[in-house]
Amino acid sequence: MKICIINGPNLNLIGSREPAIYGSETFEHFFQKLRKEYETIDFDYFQSNVEGELINKIQQSSANMDGIILNAGGYTHTSVAIGDAIAAIKTPVIEVHISNVGAREDFRKISHITAKCAGTISGFGLKSYLLAVESFIKNI
Repeated sequence: MKICIINGPNLNLIGSREPAIYGSETFEHFFQKLRKEYETIDFDYFQSNVEGELINKIQQSSANMDGIILNAGGYTHTSVAIGDAIAAIKTPVIEVHISNVGAREDFRKISHITAKCAGTISGFGLKSYLLAVESFIKNI
């Protein structure tokens, strides 16, 4: 199984950015643990602060991945184009958020990608990604 994890803007700062919300573990450290725990899964990881690069990666990943885990960060609430990219591919996408976006500011309750995704996991810290991996294992 091949899974691509795509992280959007500011998620390169996980571990140092607002640790009360996002935790103190870096994503790179978490990703290494994830790869060890799921040795049979071929993971690809991509992070960008640029909307168009995220769209390009979604489109490219649809050609050779069994699933995509997407944390679009702030673009979740603003990017119709990322939602359109998800709708244009057949590869299932699971939307992931580290924090519980429904319990945060009102603007975070709006998502332009949720309706296009196979499912959404939110509020479990970095374990949200692990839950997404488990979902792909059990549902593909």
